[in-house]
Amino acid sequence: MFGVSTYCLHREPLSRALENLAPITECVEVMDDGLHYLESAEPLESYSYLYFIHAPSRGVNIASILEPIRRASVEVLTQTFAVAAEVGADVVIHPGYYAWSEERERAVGKFRQSLGELTAAADDLSVTFFVENMGNWEYFFLRSCEDLPLIDGLGLALDVGHANLNGCLDCFLTHPAAHYHLHDNSGGEDTHSPVGAGTIDFSAVMEAVARDNVIPIVEVDTLEGVVASIGALETIDAASRGR
Repeated sequence: MFGVSTYCLHREPLSRALENLAPITECVEVMDDGLHYLESAEPLESYSYLYFIHAPSRGVNIASILEPIRRASVEVLTQTFAVAAEVGADVVIHPGYYAWSEERERAVGKFRQSLGELTAAADDLSVTFFVENMGNWEYFFLRSCEDLPLIDGLGLALDVGHANLNGCLDCFLTHPAAHYHLHDNSGGEDTHSPVGAGTIDFSAVMEAVARDNVIPIVEVDTLEGVVASIGALETIDAASRGR
């Protein structure tokens, strides 16, 4: 089974997005931002999906060296955990960033502090969360495998498109991942293109998905692209299993 992110319908109200995805999948990852921001679990309870929630990322920075911003960011994600607990969803979070290269080491300390607080909150709510690798955005953590020790003990949400932008997808695929975001690009911009429209070798990706035994999430920018991607991935998956 392939899950689908509501990112492909992020310009539509969440209720309409959930309705439109029903014929395509039984597993949905809600992009908890913009029109799909979740103030409560109520919008999700009318559907029988297996849910994942991508926690708010715009304006959130759990590695901020400005303590009020860091604390507020942790609070925002903890609220997401509370919503997730009501629908049995796992949560994907972003690792945060530092504004100046000279601040990296201080930001590492803040990042680790936030992860400790979030781990405690998740344990209290019986929620699991994963940390997503970032694209080619300067000063973000977890752009390459070198940063994996920063999340030691926590699950990796491997965004294959982001890894491709940083030229390190092969490295990331050698590491176990707890969650996958699947979309394509040509290595320059984070286009969230359909599978096959860029340069990613999805045969290798699907081998890693099978190894890690998880439900991958298709995070393409249009609904038509999602449908095409699922078809392409099913063909690749069938071919690899038939070897």
